[in-house]
Amino acid sequence: MTVLQRMGIALRQRQCWLLISMLVVLHLALVAGAGTTISLLCWLINVGLFILWQPFIFAEREVDFGGLAVIVLLLACGAALYGWWLLIVWVILLAALVGGRVMFIDHRPTRIFYLIAFAYLLTALLFWLVPRVVPVAALTGPVLDREFAWGMPGFLLVMMLLPLSAESNRPGGAMVDLFYSLFIFLLIAVLVLGSLAFMLLRQSGYFEAVLYTLISIALLLFLIGWTWNTRPGYTGIDVFFSRYLLTIGLPFEKWLHRLTMLAGSESDPERFLPQALAEMLDLPWVVGGTWVAGSRSGTFGTRSRFQHDFPGQPLLLTLHTHHKLSPALIWHFHLLAQLANEHYVAKLHARELLQVSYLRAIHETGARLTHDVKNLLQSLNNLCYLAQTMNGKHGGRLELLLQRQLPQIIQRLQQTLAKLQKPQSEAGGMLPAEMWWRIQQQRYASSPVKFTAVNLDPDVLLPTALFDSVADNLLQNALLKAAADSGLQVQVALTADASALRVCDTGSAVSDEVLGDLLRAPVSSESGLGIGLYHAARQAEICGYELRLASNAPGQVCFELRRCTPGGNAAA
Repeated sequence: MTVLQRMGIALRQRQCWLLISMLVVLHLALVAGAGTTISLLCWLINVGLFILWQPFIFAEREVDFGGLAVIVLLLACGAALYGWWLLIVWVILLAALVGGRVMFIDHRPTRIFYLIAFAYLLTALLFWLVPRVVPVAALTGPVLDREFAWGMPGFLLVMMLLPLSAESNRPGGAMVDLFYSLFIFLLIAVLVLGSLAFMLLRQSGYFEAVLYTLISIALLLFLIGWTWNTRPGYTGIDVFFSRYLLTIGLPFEKWLHRLTMLAGSESDPERFLPQALAEMLDLPWVVGGTWVAGSRSGTFGTRSRFQHDFPGQPLLLTLHTHHKLSPALIWHFHLLAQLANEHYVAKLHARELLQVSYLRAIHETGARLTHDVKNLLQSLNNLCYLAQTMNGKHGGRLELLLQRQLPQIIQRLQQTLAKLQKPQSEAGGMLPAEMWWRIQQQRYASSPVKFTAVNLDPDVLLPTALFDSVADNLLQNALLKAAADSGLQVQVALTADASALRVCDTGSAVSDEVLGDLLRAPVSSESGLGIGLYHAARQAEICGYELRLASNAPGQVCFELRRCTPGGNAAA
């Protein structure tokens, strides 16, 4: 590694010292005068240091023959055109880049470091360079050449003494805001050209023209700042500017509106995607495209020699355009492709959820019917047990019991088969509350169940399937507990308007492990209280009722089925 390479690497790793070196060499070029060879050599060295300092291209990158030829050509043109005007443009460029870098610095000493560098460049421009291109007759103020030549190095000395952050010396550690740099470049250019314009039009002196230009720029910036921000009753121009930056005046909003309308009207993802992408043909740049989404693919429009891929998951979109897309347009089209992809994925998920809901409905219907069939089988088993144990005795009583129970079992079996054919009809038929109450009393006549009810309104109807399901689940669970506890009592109560059914027993309370998911999800329990009550609770919600555990105290365990009010709460 040569000495020059070591020096270049050392300077590259010390960005702040590299900037100070640039300003020192630039100061020598300015003081030497644009017409001297020393000034030209200093400017060429300054350009070399700038190549090491600039934040756009890595200085470690190897330069090929083409890049080297471009650099040599630019330096040759600069040497041929070297003069005060070239130095003015060069200093304005450096000031713009330094000013654009200040915006990203939070460390206060480093920020002051770059502000001093910016102040030096601006001072060199106004007090040294521009007066060199102004007619001598217009320079009516004091001459500050000696003060600049010997005083400005003090700025550089202050820069050397400032404590800087470690991040500021890392190569490429400080970013440059190109927008702010361009804005600063234009402001300084307006300052220089405006000063010359005031001198020409008003026959003003140089410093007077600079003052007039500064006042004009300050007033203009104040007016822009005052109208920029949004205030109550006034929409600032920042809203329109931000909207312009996001749309660049393009007809993307129409496509987004159509995409939204199509997403609301078309639920099938396989039909939605081709229609949404075909709407892109209305954009002035698009002539066609191809797309692939999983196992499906399609085309729209025609092909062209300009195409660009927009990969996504699962959508892979390729657009054919009239001409090559700019980076801004590629960014916008990438957003459009992402929006189409997200809508497509959302519709795929919606279809999957619909299928899952359908399977869940089938599962819940099957589980509920299984529970109903289990209750029917249990009733048949009880009848068979009675027939076997009587051994021909009490034949009349057995016949009466069969005549009373078998039609009810057949009716419930028919209701179960009807649910299987039409699972959406949860409520089933309606039956007078008084008749339903008598049927339940007859059904559980041989069981230790006590039925208590006030005078039932003969005109009140209740949903038979719901009340049968809830009563069967609650009474079967209570009777299972009674089989283990001979002293347990079961009581059933129904209000006069059939708005509430209450089943209570004197057994032990429901355990905390079961209580957490009871009526909310299937639970595991040796004594029931699991999937049957869960489906009964869901069925009650569909029919406008609420099934809840009204009391859970030892000796007083009560479940209650109550009709909900129009507001959604259970009636008191």
